[in-house]
Amino acid sequence: MNYNVRGENIEVTPAIREYVEKKISKLERYFTEAPDAKVNVNLRFNPDKTSKVEITIPLQNLVLRAEETNSDMYAAIDLIGDKLERQIRKHKTKINRKFREKGTVPFQFTNTNNDVHDDDELELVRTKRFDLKPMDSEEAILQMNLLGHNFYVFTNAETNRTNVVYKRKDGRYGLIEAQ
Repeated sequence: MNYNVRGENIEVTPAIREYVEKKISKLERYFTEAPDAKVNVNLRFNPDKTSKVEITIPLQNLVLRAEETNSDMYAAIDLIGDKLERQIRKHKTKINRKFREKGTVPFQFTNTNNDVHDDDELELVRTKRFDLKPMDSEEAILQMNLLGHNFYVFTNAETNRTNVVYKRKDGRYGLIEAQ
């Protein structure tokens, strides 16, 4: 894996770079072949004395992404490594279940002894059906806030396509447009 470690309001020292590479390289044990991926790491030191770490690893069939905020940057790096490991195990369980009958798995993982079965996380417990009302994104945001949800699915009145508005962690809103 190739590492691109950037710092905002902080100098990326060789010690920090080495610690990030050491923690993230542990993820390679889940793959049969070392993935040829560019690991993007963004380290940010905030004015409120907290550190935010964001890591994105684009792979062929999967994008691993996690972020963590903590008062200690090294603790944030540790926590984000655990998050990425859980994502890999969850994806591995999903892939294995989906392709078990076919006998082929498009994304190979090595078999580790400490696999955790994430079957409970993938259990569908409720199904909702509703009509998509044509509206604009501003009305969809209002409807979402009225319902108290963090996302809202609607038909865009202008394009007549299914869209999703969602509330971001920073308090602003995002729009997902289906193509």
